[in-house]
Amino acid sequence: MSNPLNNLVRIGIFYDGYYFYKVSNYYKYEHSRRSRISIAGLHDFIRHETASILKIEDIRHCQIIDAHYFKGRSSAKEMGEKVQSERIFEDILMRENIVTHYLPLRYSENNTWQEKGIDVWLALEAYELAIYKRFDVLVLVAGDGDYVPLVRKLNTLGTQVMLISWDYSYYNENGVMSETRTSRQLLEEVLYPVVMHERIESGSAQEIINDLFVREKREHVVTDMEYAAGKTQEQDAKNSAVSTILTLKEGFGFIKDEKRNNVFFYYNTLTNRDFDELETGMKVKYYYEEDMERSKRDGALRYRAYKVTVIEQVPIKTGPEA
Repeated sequence: MSNPLNNLVRIGIFYDGYYFYKVSNYYKYEHSRRSRISIAGLHDFIRHETASILKIEDIRHCQIIDAHYFKGRSSAKEMGEKVQSERIFEDILMRENIVTHYLPLRYSENNTWQEKGIDVWLALEAYELAIYKRFDVLVLVAGDGDYVPLVRKLNTLGTQVMLISWDYSYYNENGVMSETRTSRQLLEEVLYPVVMHERIESGSAQEIINDLFVREKREHVVTDMEYAAGKTQEQDAKNSAVSTILTLKEGFGFIKDEKRNNVFFYYNTLTNRDFDELETGMKVKYYYEEDMERSKRDGALRYRAYKVTVIEQVPIKTGPEA
């Protein structure tokens, strides 16, 4: 790179939004840290990492001049009560001067919402802006091998590419391993691969690593495996019910159950859907038990679900009222 140490190193960051959303959910719900990734903390980490790689003593010479976030998104009508949490996150992105790019999700044949074309849009924007804004370092927050052609094109421009990626796995409530792995080819193509899960677990540079996470007090979250431990089939049969999702919040919700003053359920109690696929009104089968902590806190009997299965989607409206 032609920049002497006393010149500004220009950094551009491009987020695969759904990938980042999944990683952040992992650290909030599955990892022992129980906290989301901080955008501000990640940007600070990227500046420090760039300074370290390029042997620049003063981090002020490494500046993020452009940042973009790409993600598929449901309409406000489909999102229902989740609009508020989406708006809060958008406020965070705006505070960090991140430009947002959204495409509507499309309903697939297997009854799920899917992103279409967002990775192509990211690649086109990244390549075009690398030409016009002349980034010294372009940072990809992604893990998909579909971005390999983009990296090769950026290499022809002389733009150095840093990849921020995570590999992780965990066992869901059914004891089945769920995992996310970064494309090996993508790791090989970029000039600066940064394997974040290794950095986080390494124990080094703890102040910078701790700043990667949103700092807030959280109660211990008991996993669905802990709920289910020791339960018999007879107990399950006795404590099962069918109803609909009443409300959805940030990582949790309530199932309509007038007899039990509605039943609380958590993100990791779902058996056949991701939390972001849920909609109010969906019909679910669930198993319930007394929620000791909430009962004690509220001074009244409260229940929580330890296994929730979607058994019927919300009907898709057609015609003039749709």
